[in-house]
Amino acid sequence: MQTIGILLARSTYYQSISFDLYEGLRSGLKHLGKNDIRIVTENIGFGADKQQCYRSAEKLLLEENVSLVIAYIGHRMAQLLRPLFLAANKMLIVLDAGANLPHEWPACPNIFYHSLHNSLGASIAARQAVNDGYTSAGMVTGYYDGGYLHTYGISKGFEENGGKITFNHATGYKEDDFTIAPLKDHLEKFPNSALLSLFSGDFVHWYFEAIKNSFEGKNIPIYLPPFGLEEMMLADAEYPGDNIKGIAAWSKKIDSEENKIFIETITATNRTPNIFSLLSWESASLALKVIELIDLSKNNMTQIASGIKSFTFKSPRGTIYFDSKTNTSISPLYNSTIIPNSEGKCEIQIESIANDVFEHFQKLTNQNLNNSTSAWYNSYTCI
Repeated sequence: MQTIGILLARSTYYQSISFDLYEGLRSGLKHLGKNDIRIVTENIGFGADKQQCYRSAEKLLLEENVSLVIAYIGHRMAQLLRPLFLAANKMLIVLDAGANLPHEWPACPNIFYHSLHNSLGASIAARQAVNDGYTSAGMVTGYYDGGYLHTYGISKGFEENGGKITFNHATGYKEDDFTIAPLKDHLEKFPNSALLSLFSGDFVHWYFEAIKNSFEGKNIPIYLPPFGLEEMMLADAEYPGDNIKGIAAWSKKIDSEENKIFIETITATNRTPNIFSLLSWESASLALKVIELIDLSKNNMTQIASGIKSFTFKSPRGTIYFDSKTNTSISPLYNSTIIPNSEGKCEIQIESIANDVFEHFQKLTNQNLNNSTSAWYNSYTCI
């Protein structure tokens, strides 16, 4: 019997994340007709403890003899695990939020990154703001979200397309410290400015409520990356205004047979489909391909990596393939707006598929980060 190991993170404001990741993988394998594959789990907390992540991965490799490991971690933690997987001659599939940008895009044959592309989506959203006529913008984020290098992606995406960041605002870490009061002064000085906003989870709730209370009726232009448009969180967020756009990685409103099957299958397990169950549902296809290639190549990791690089598959968000230079999955992204529901909360409206996603990704990977660094090892949204 083949065994797949999965490293599960936890989060204080996405409390179901470990269950979503596990159920997405389990249901994805079942949907693909593989009920005979064993799944073994290890908890890695917030994904920030290097020793805990290493020990958990090592346990899966040594004690459970897994065929491969799937992990919701970031680039920095994955690189710390690189020697372990090279020594074990096993594959690590990183479920990557895409919130951070590595200083060097790795191409280790033992590690592939399956991404939600938050930094890429942030950069494309910033370009959209310029295309909508905004040449001035403020970058708005918080202590937590601002610690990831999607801040570089969104600011660089705006500036390279002709815009200028005229002010920055970072909010507090706790709800009592959360304030957007300085934005009133900033917007008075730069009245035709967009707000390039980087928030996730509860921070989106606080941000939208503050925008509504401070600028109700003014329809301040706000641009968001994929995690700012996460639907499970938006369902409880106050609708703040009529001029909020961004780039979504996935939506329940994507009209495809694959998406319909995913939503119905996860809902039948009494869970709410979200981007975490989506990511691990898709990883089931990758895991089965790795297992197939292990048998075909007699565990030759170079040949397995070559097979993954040429692998494409249909998912609930569209066709997915890999960039051979960075071992990173490329998927469709969606131009979206936020609209109100009947209860005054938020939901997504898909406008169109974003153009030139791969070309924009290539440009992002070639950018010099100019000594920008991130201190976070956490799996994104895991605090």
